[in-house]
Amino acid sequence: MQRRSLLRLIAATGAGWALPGAARAAAPKTTPKPKPIVLYCDLAVDPAREQEMLDAFHRHFLPAARSFRGRGFIDLKMLKLRTVIQGRPAPPAGVNYRFQLTYESEAQRQQWIRSDVHERNWPLIERTVLNRDYLVLLTDAV
Repeated sequence: MQRRSLLRLIAATGAGWALPGAARAAAPKTTPKPKPIVLYCDLAVDPAREQEMLDAFHRHFLPAARSFRGRGFIDLKMLKLRTVIQGRPAPPAGVNYRFQLTYESEAQRQQWIRSDVHERNWPLIERTVLNRDYLVLLTDAV
């Protein structure tokens, strides 16, 4: 008699453990969220205007970009090049900053760059750059 009770308990417990896996397998698959894009601009900022660029970035451009949260904006950084540790070619002479912008999609980034707020604030950065033909890379997160 105890053997039957024990077998029923083992069977019920085993079925209970299998149920969550079976329920997960039967659940509808969710579409994976698209991965963001990251834009890089390698800038040769005029050393005499470096502080002007940093002030414009922190006081104007960054707050303007953050106003697009909920409309695709994820992150924005201005990075100062310290040194090349490995690899060639090195950045072109004079390149001392990398601008890094992350958006949920390229379509949303395009809306941002066509906005009045972007058109008012990007020139504050760009006017401090020695060469307006700077490298711009658009990448996909993988």
